[in-house]
Amino acid sequence: MNPLNVVSPLGLKAVEDVAAARRLDTLDGKTIAEFWNGVFKGDQTFPVIRGLLRERFPRLNIIPFTEFPHVPGSDHPAHQRELARRMAALAREKGCDAVISGNGA
Repeated sequence: MNPLNVVSPLGLKAVEDVAAARRLDTLDGKTIAEFWNGVFKGDQTFPVIRGLLRERFPRLNIIPFTEFPHVPGSDHPAHQRELARRMAALAREKGCDAVISGNGA
C-alpha cells in the first residue's frame, strides 16, 4: 500500500511579509514622480491625474514620466527588483517624496 501525500489548501509561504511604506500625511508641498512602463496609455492618463492632483494640492510638485527613462517591465523577479531599485534611486536624486507607478489596468 502506498502512503498518501496530504497538501494543505493554504499553500506554502512564497514571499517574505514586509510592512507597507509609511504614508505621507499630505501631498501638498511634496514632490512626486510619475513612472510609466509604456502600458495603458500613460501619455494620456498621467496629464489627467496630474491636473486633478494639482487642483487638490496646489503646492504639489510633479515630475512627469517624461523626465524618467522609459523602462519596459520584465517577468523575471530579479530583474524587476533591480529595475525598482534603479528607478527609486532616480526618484530620490530628484528629491521625490513619493511615486505614482501604475495608473490603469
